This record gives sequence, C-alpha cells and structure tokens, in this order.
Amino acid sequence: MIDPALITEILIPSDELQARIVELGAEISRAYEGQDLLLLAVLKGSVLFLSDLMRRIEIPHAIDFMAISSYGAGMESSGAVRILKDLDAPIEGRNVLIVEDIIDTGRTLSYLKRLLTARQPRSLRICTLLNKPSRREVDVPVEYIGFDIPNKFVVGYGLDFAELYRNLPYIAVLAPECYTHG
Repeated sequence: MIDPALITEILIPSDELQARIVELGAEISRAYEGQDLLLLAVLKGSVLFLSDLMRRIEIPHAIDFMAISSYGAGMESSGAVRILKDLDAPIEGRNVLIVEDIIDTGRTLSYLKRLLTARQPRSLRICTLLNKPSRREVDVPVEYIGFDIPNKFVVGYGLDFAELYRNLPYIAVLAPECYTHG
C-alpha cells in the first residue's frame, strides 16, 4: 500500500491519461497508415504507456525494446548513457517510433536518436507521454506529446523513484522528503 502522504498532488488522473492515449493512437495510426511501423519502447518507464498505446494504434505494427541508463540511482540525469539492452532486430529501412515515458533534459534521447539514426531507419520519430520543456538542455524534436508538465518530480504509470511507484494508475508528484536528504 502506498502512503498517500508521499504524494503531494495527482498531476494527471487516470481518465485523462487514457483519453490522451486514445488521441495519440489515432494520430499515429493516420500518420503511418499503409506503412511498416516499429514501436521502440525505452525500458522500464515506458512499458505501461506502450501497452496502452499499442492497443490504440489501429494499424499493424511490431514492437521492440531498449534499456538505457543515464540516471543511476539518482533523480538527475548524469549525461553518461549506457545501453543495458539493445534491439533484437535491425531497423534499417523501417519506420521507427521511439516510445518514451518522459523527456526531461533531452540529453539521453538525443544520444539515442544519434545511435539509432546511424542504423539507417527509413524514419525515426519520437512519442513521449510526458514532456518537461522547462528542463530541456538539448533540442530534440518530439512529434507526439501526451502532456507538457511543469518541473516537478513525478511518479506513477510506469515512472518510478528508486524502482517504486510505477504501479500508480495516474501521474503524481512525489513529496520532496522522499528524495531529498537533510
């Protein structure tokens, strides 16, 4: 059971999340109609988003996964990116849509986009559930955005703090005492 005192605010309720995912699925279906589409989920945070989004995309598509790390155990991106799990199949000549949970500084996604572009996909676009434009340090074009959010530390719907809170059915703001010391 999650202590409600650890959540300061429900930023995006479950019904709003699901309604926006339906809209994103329709937009993506129209954009890729009649084309080969690969949804590339960035683990672990995007799993819930991918699961719901792929059910709302009405055209045939495949999925694959990458796991990358730039945070370690902290809440700030270190800027050093490590690939923990690479793709299972080549993407050359395919339309690839990166599915992300959240874009913050843009450094990790910029690195990932450069890495994948070198593999010569037909197209490479980005879909993110959450976008923090006020934190952006690297300009990364994002074609599909679920929600722009303020600079708050959020958890839920796949997003975690120290591997916890991913199971919340909404996006919530975590109380600062959970992740600050002293």
